[in-house]
Amino acid sequence: MNQQLLAKTFVELADNLVADFDLIDFLRLLTDRSVGLLAASAAGVLLADRDGELRVMAASDERVRLLELFQLQNDEGPCLECFRTGTLVGVPDLTREVDRWPRFVTAAHRSGFAAVQALPMRLRDEVVGALNVFRAAPGPFDPAGTLVAQALADVATISLLQQRTAQRSSVLNEQLQSALNSRVLIEQAKGKLAERQGVDMEQAFTALRGYARAHNRRLSDLARAFIDDSEPLPGLAS
Repeated sequence: MNQQLLAKTFVELADNLVADFDLIDFLRLLTDRSVGLLAASAAGVLLADRDGELRVMAASDERVRLLELFQLQNDEGPCLECFRTGTLVGVPDLTREVDRWPRFVTAAHRSGFAAVQALPMRLRDEVVGALNVFRAAPGPFDPAGTLVAQALADVATISLLQQRTAQRSSVLNEQLQSALNSRVLIEQAKGKLAERQGVDMEQAFTALRGYARAHNRRLSDLARAFIDDSEPLPGLAS
């Protein structure tokens, strides 16, 4: 494991313990780093909204985003079980779980995944979501890697829960609802940019994210400006 990248990741996640951070970018960082550190094929994050319903908030690529949506729509899969029980769900070989999650296993294999590890994002008794790590090949999960994955989920959870220490009953719910609204804007901007540039959705997201970072802007603000054509964005859609 890349120890330098691991240390950098914890610093980056901890740096978001501020009053106003970009939740979508923060969670995408979590999924990207999970893939890089754990030698995984993909990763995704599900978070509960104000009504306790899980939503797909971040994914390292489009395949896993669609698979996470499939889980929610069909109400079955390891990530849902992880959230509901608040415990780690490790599946080193999905072919052995056909009876448990028949539709999910079929969809996962169709997407190119053979193993999954779902880790709870929780602090004590409070579960806010799940970090889900997917692999293309079956096989046992490295115990050291599992500890790192859970540590990443724990740090991210602390960053989220930190936001509601002053107003515990409402701040996180408002933040998550705002992030859900932002996610809709970002998906619309991705679609528009993908069509305009003739690229896929993942390349469009990478372009939007890179532009936002290069110009020190929030992803959601950039997405809104791009959708509305409310201001010139030189270099983005050329």
